[in-house]
Amino acid sequence: MSVGDPLSDMLTRIRNAVATGREQVSMPGSKMTAEVARVMKSEGFIRDYLLTGDLKKTLTLTLRYDDSLEPAIRGLKRVSKSGLRRYCSVEGLPRVLGGLGIAILSTSAGVMSDKEAKAKHTGGEILCTIW
Repeated sequence: MSVGDPLSDMLTRIRNAVATGREQVSMPGSKMTAEVARVMKSEGFIRDYLLTGDLKKTLTLTLRYDDSLEPAIRGLKRVSKSGLRRYCSVEGLPRVLGGLGIAILSTSAGVMSDKEAKAKHTGGEILCTIW
C-alpha cells in the first residue's frame, strides 16, 4: 500500500501509539522520516529508532515514557502540508508552547529542530511541531 504523505502517516502512527501506551511503533521508512526520527531522538522525544530493509524500508521507533508511564510526546501537529506549504525565515521561526516544544524544519542544511536552525541562522519549511 502506498502512502500519500509519509510524514503525516508517521505522525498519526506515533499519536495512536502514544494514546494506546505502546512502547514501539513501526511504519514504512524513508529518508525524510528517518531524519525526523533522528531529530526527535536528539531532542529527547523518543528513546531510539531503527531503519531496516533494503527494498522495502521499515522505520521502528521506541517511544520514551517517564517513571510514571507518562509519554514524552504530548502532541504532534503537521504544519506544512502537500496542499499548503509553510516556510519561514530565521526571524519567523515559531515558538511551540513557549519553548517547551519544538518545530522540525527542512532546510538547505538538512532536517533540524528550530533551536538548531536559529543557531545556524537558517530558515526553511516547517514540517511539524512536537510538544
